[in-house]
Amino acid sequence: MSTAEGPLVVGIDSSTQSAKALVVDAGTGRVVATGQAPHRVTTGTGRESDPRDWWSALTEAVRACGPAAHRAAAVSVAGQQHGLVTLDADGSPVRPALLWNDVRSAPQARRLVAELGGPQVWADRIGSVPGASFTAAKWAWLAEHEPEAARATAAVRLPHDYLTERLTGHGTTDRGDASGTGWWAGPKEAYDDTVLELIGLDRGLLPKVVAPGEVAGTVREGELPFARGTLVAAGTGDNAAAALGLGLRPGTPVLSLGTSGTAYAVSTRRPADPTGTVAGFADARGDWLPLACTLNCTQAVDRVAALFGLDREAVEPGGSATFLPYLDGERTPNLPHASGLLTGLRHDTTPGQILQAAYDGAVHSLLDALGLVLDTDADPAEPVLLIGGGARGTAWQETVRRLTGRPVRVPRAAELVALGAAAQAAGLLTGEDPAAVARRWGTTDGPLLDPLPRDAATAERIAGVVEGAGTLWAEG
Repeated sequence: MSTAEGPLVVGIDSSTQSAKALVVDAGTGRVVATGQAPHRVTTGTGRESDPRDWWSALTEAVRACGPAAHRAAAVSVAGQQHGLVTLDADGSPVRPALLWNDVRSAPQARRLVAELGGPQVWADRIGSVPGASFTAAKWAWLAEHEPEAARATAAVRLPHDYLTERLTGHGTTDRGDASGTGWWAGPKEAYDDTVLELIGLDRGLLPKVVAPGEVAGTVREGELPFARGTLVAAGTGDNAAAALGLGLRPGTPVLSLGTSGTAYAVSTRRPADPTGTVAGFADARGDWLPLACTLNCTQAVDRVAALFGLDREAVEPGGSATFLPYLDGERTPNLPHASGLLTGLRHDTTPGQILQAAYDGAVHSLLDALGLVLDTDADPAEPVLLIGGGARGTAWQETVRRLTGRPVRVPRAAELVALGAAAQAAGLLTGEDPAAVARRWGTTDGPLLDPLPRDAATAERIAGVVEGAGTLWAEG
């Protein structure tokens, strides 16, 4: 192994499915060591995980990095957004965490929107209109359905907050992840007492919001192979970390294809979309990260492939089938009680055409919001950055090119969330903007795919099915 040119840093991605750790040379961006360990998620009506499993997985992932992790000078944790972690007075979980894709809180989200004065009030006051994924709705659900658990809660954390606190012993969060709760107001950059009162949550249960570039603490003695006193950055949510990992400048569109799908771009203007399609999130640097999220992306498409016994790349063109892959309900469009819908079948429809229709439906959900995510003065010819687990799949690439009519760039760098966390940790040491660190590392280098003629007919057919199908699913 060659000698590192700069100090070593560790970036951690604690996602829905696993914990991933990268040891990175802060000077060059070279990944020195990696580790990974799985998470457990419940199935059924809810989506929950025990936060202690996240810590065990993080520990295992870091240990798999070997001695390099012990030499790291700084560490940062990025985590799945929105999850509700409730801790008792001893710091132990009161119950399993309610994850971002647990939609049981949809009725509470609708009620909160109405009680504060409607979507426009939320957009202006908070920056986002809360849906079932938002932490505020999850706390309202907990208070209504499990009041004893709510009363036993002495601290409320997000997933990355919980892990950072296990490292440092201090309750902290950052503006990027806090902006996804529904109780952090973008215009004021502070917790909103009116919303907290509305949901019955004591401000004293919430963590301190650490400013961009500020140290959250240092590693305390414990189970991890970090040196005691290693600097710990604020960390952030997974999408904000990926934006850091890409070194995003305003106006560049990003589509992230994972368990969920996201469309986002950095903006210098605070977004406020009263339709709720675009969440007005803050980024981890001081700008904004307008973002639209779908619940059904690669996992839904892979499920369709499995049903037909097909390889995920075995798509076929043509046909009239339309598939709405809302297997877990949907967030964009806002149909939390929806299910998958297949229509337009003919005698000659093939399984491969139905699989292509699943790709089309998943991508359409994201592209429907892309125009709202981007500022009006954004360059329409700017390549789309395609990231996430699906980004290297030919069928995903071709579908995005066909439905957008834009060129597509696929960064070679893997694990952009963990890389973004590593860039944040490196920024603590060098004093640089973490996005500038990532640009110096060349994280967006990769093949540029030319645009294809936009398939307007397919886009219009899917839009028509979505419009006509909304009445099929009761609100519940």
